Amino acid sequence: MSFDNLYYYKPSKKKEQIEEGLHYDVVIYGATPAGLTAAVQSSKLGLSVCIAEFGRNIGGMTASGLGATDLGAVEATGGLSLAFYQLVGEHYGEEMKQAFEPHVAKKIFEKWVKDYNIAVYYEQYLDKVEMENGKIKCIKMEDGSSYEGKIFVDASYEGDLLARAGVSYYVGRESNSTYKEIYNGIYFGGPHHKFETWIDPYVIEGNKESGLVEGVVELSPNEIGFNGQGDKSIQAYNFRVCLTQEEENKIPFPKPPQYDADRYLLLLRYIQAGFWDAMNLHTMMPNGKSDLNNYGGFSSDNIGRNYEWPNGSYEKREEIFQDHVTYNLGMLYFLANDSRVPQDIRDEVSSWGLPKDEFIETGHWPHQLYIREARRMISDYVMTDHNCLGYSSVDDSIGLASYQMDSHHCRRVVLDGRCVNEGDVQIPISPYPISYRAIRPKEEECTNLLVPVCLSSSHIAYGSIRMEPVFMILGQSAGVAAYLAIKNELNVQQIPYAELKAALLNEGQVVEWDPSIEYDPIKEMEKTFGKETKKR
Repeated sequence: MSFDNLYYYKPSKKKEQIEEGLHYDVVIYGATPAGLTAAVQSSKLGLSVCIAEFGRNIGGMTASGLGATDLGAVEATGGLSLAFYQLVGEHYGEEMKQAFEPHVAKKIFEKWVKDYNIAVYYEQYLDKVEMENGKIKCIKMEDGSSYEGKIFVDASYEGDLLARAGVSYYVGRESNSTYKEIYNGIYFGGPHHKFETWIDPYVIEGNKESGLVEGVVELSPNEIGFNGQGDKSIQAYNFRVCLTQEEENKIPFPKPPQYDADRYLLLLRYIQAGFWDAMNLHTMMPNGKSDLNNYGGFSSDNIGRNYEWPNGSYEKREEIFQDHVTYNLGMLYFLANDSRVPQDIRDEVSSWGLPKDEFIETGHWPHQLYIREARRMISDYVMTDHNCLGYSSVDDSIGLASYQMDSHHCRRVVLDGRCVNEGDVQIPISPYPISYRAIRPKEEECTNLLVPVCLSSSHIAYGSIRMEPVFMILGQSAGVAAYLAIKNELNVQQIPYAELKAALLNEGQVVEWDPSIEYDPIKEMEKTFGKETKKR
């Protein structure tokens, strides 16, 4: 097997012949689920639409291994988002399904693109944004392609279009004092995904002079900070790896390029201390496959190695991308093959492998890195934990979020001579509305841009909003808003909410939660932690 086609970025060559700038009513940057629902909705309403996609695939994380959907309350999901999961269910002969194989999601998205005549241009690396009178006039790519439109939608996971358009944004964790929150900023003491015993952080245990093992940083007391203090770190990324135990469809984990067994010394120490939970969060999917996610003190999250991604150059992101490939695949290879790992664990991990019928073009490895957060726009309204907890509400809802406030760890540090993970927050919430003001910029910054992914939100509120079903909801609502702005010749900030709400309801969106529905957010959150960490 080969990973030659597994990359984030390869510099594009200038096209020998550049067509005149392509013109569409709606130009979308990013073929994520949000970009696809924005495109489908725009097309349904009679607009011409295109998607300029950075990579070589559509569907973002939904088609790249995140098959175990973090849906929250099913009743909070409507429109195209609900339709997608119903189509998944139809594929498997069920009414609706939240766990699915990556290729099934890809097939549904490709049918949408075909049925709604959506032009998708691949490997479009955004270079410049041309502004005129407070509007985006066109976006230009590294290969010389350019796209002109009336309304633009930044559906990327990184917020590259909004940044190049000069729209305000934030990267990192705000302090609690910024928006008077209680769950933002640095967070020590979370009950989940922590080391359950003392783990020494030094190469030679107990010898500080021997240096730190890979993946740990030692900071001064001022740098370590305190709970609620803001910083520039972001929650960890990983790959959501699709695995199988079906022998006829299984490929053993290959040794990745730049493999270094010492990178997993902390994991080995944790296992030797009697704890084995790194692969606890296997969610089974149809046909003997699973979606592997991070669990416990040391798992698939590459903590602290992604800080430069949001504002990084494409070349820097490629470095980070390959580092995550090496880390995630290397962990599986290590657990399956290293002689220091107990035999029963090696046997357990070796029973799994990469499925032959998924991600064929990229060596059976997912093509999309899980960008859990990057830039977040700052608009006239910022979603905060007040919204998530029901302390504040909005009068311009364009959809509901219902998943817990969920931040993965942001740092792995030395504290009192031991290894400590920091940043994991899991707080149950009930469904709540998302403001239209949160997906459009301030009027003085840009009047024809909509941002359904990197929307205006604090770090901790984004931890709840950042789920793929919600991105689909917000993408569809952006498509409706784009239609109304074009139809009425209005800036996106000037759309009357009454008209927007009526149009959203007509498209099947759910914009208000029905309090008569029985929903237990604590039980919903407990699904994530169904397997306890226990001593071996």
